[in-house]
Amino acid sequence: QVQLLESGGGLVQAGGSLRLSCLASGSISRIYAMGFVRQAPGKQRELVAGSSNGGRTKYADSVKGRFTISRDNAKNTVYLQMNSLTPEDTAVYYCAAGPYGNPTQYWGQGTQVTVSS
Repeated sequence: QVQLLESGGGLVQAGGSLRLSCLASGSISRIYAMGFVRQAPGKQRELVAGSSNGGRTKYADSVKGRFTISRDNAKNTVYLQMNSLTPEDTAVYYCAAGPYGNPTQYWGQGTQVTVSS
């Protein structure tokens, strides 16, 4: 099993920045990809950013140029640096991870990000 623990959410004004962290523990060797998925009230879950073991990254179009995902494999942690935040970024952000072919097998508990206008 893999456990994921997010941190770093909170309240920020539009134009501000936040950094989310996600610490993985347990059967780390099972992880091929890690990333963040968000869900805003009344909306479907959306992949925000993902990172694979090979160093490939993927971003939602809505966050390209503003968000950056990075991984510290020595610390089993993935980070999401979020800049130029807008109220549309308000959501619960979940860390997700998994093996090749199932990158969202494991989920964290979620952390709230609220951007005020």
